[in-house]
Amino acid sequence: MVFCADVVSYFDANRCIFVRIDDLFNQIYRFIIWCNKRFINNLELYSKIMAQKTITITQTVFIPAKPEEVYNALIDEKKHTEFTGSKASIDPKVGGRFTAWDGYIFGKNLILEKGKKIIQEWKTTEWPDYPPSLVEFSFHKKEEGTELIMIHSKVPVEQAESYRQGWIDFYWEPLKKYFNKK
Repeated sequence: MVFCADVVSYFDANRCIFVRIDDLFNQIYRFIIWCNKRFINNLELYSKIMAQKTITITQTVFIPAKPEEVYNALIDEKKHTEFTGSKASIDPKVGGRFTAWDGYIFGKNLILEKGKKIIQEWKTTEWPDYPPSLVEFSFHKKEEGTELIMIHSKVPVEQAESYRQGWIDFYWEPLKKYFNKK
């Protein structure tokens, strides 16, 4: 780059481009303003997200059934409806949407590994203005059944106790009864 009075020259292999210095400074100034606005907007969004207090709920439960059977009970809408006693609608593929408990719970399947793992985006109709939580179910064969480990992350603090108990009352206990009947 060569400076000559109020003109800047750019040279490359095929061309020479002349730009007035005041135009160049104007462009740089506008770029800096644009960057600052994006930074401030992202900073506000970041601050809002960071202000949202969340926790992770982890539960381990023994279910008297094979891992594939427990997996299917959670991902097959007919079986899910059967063991919970409440309507479920589940598209059992990655990216598929689901609802449970007559639409109270809803989300999307992110990872499905038959008999091994389910990871879902998860919300309820009572969810505050937060991003969705993540629920991970992993299934491990143990003796005459399955050790199910559930990790529910990004749960709003003010709702955590309700969901912690809800998993026990509305999923684990009914799931045990469902498989004990069979």
